[in-house]
Amino acid sequence: MEYERIREVAARLGEIPEAAKVEISDGSIIMMMSPSGTHELIAMRVARQLNQQLDGDLVAHTGGDVEHPGLGILRRPDVVVLPESAMDTPGSWEASLLELVGEVVSPSNFANDYQQKLRDYPAMGIPLYLLIDPRTAVISVLSDPGPGPDGPRYRARHDYTFGDKISVGRWHLDSRELPRYRQ
Repeated sequence: MEYERIREVAARLGEIPEAAKVEISDGSIIMMMSPSGTHELIAMRVARQLNQQLDGDLVAHTGGDVEHPGLGILRRPDVVVLPESAMDTPGSWEASLLELVGEVVSPSNFANDYQQKLRDYPAMGIPLYLLIDPRTAVISVLSDPGPGPDGPRYRARHDYTFGDKISVGRWHLDSRELPRYRQ
């Protein structure tokens, strides 16, 4: 099925109140449950910290669709950094406008963040991928997208643990305010 048709179906599914997130990758529609309160709290705190450091037209925002129609990819990251002027659009944001995507790993669907998105985001040309895992208290900063033996990939990775001060490109995060998931 061509991407435009898949996109139409995904848009209709996104209108269903119970469908929190609808994404497209590898020619398939991916539907995810609504995130937990802890998940949303982490995304909000990361965006707040980033917004205190961003200058010019850049803003950190939680939510929103990021799309690369040429690759047939539609994603809905938990945190994005992009120009505020790019937000004034009736549809999704072009991946080329993003400076950073951040994902808070879901306890039930962690492979999506660690595998599929780790493949999709560098292919989309997004310079920084912030991967926060409240299950393990590990934060990974992936950067330098470029060619790899199996396609585009991030060529640099720095891992931190909750409690560390983290460098994310030219910004910093204090991960002491990020909670772990309660079991």
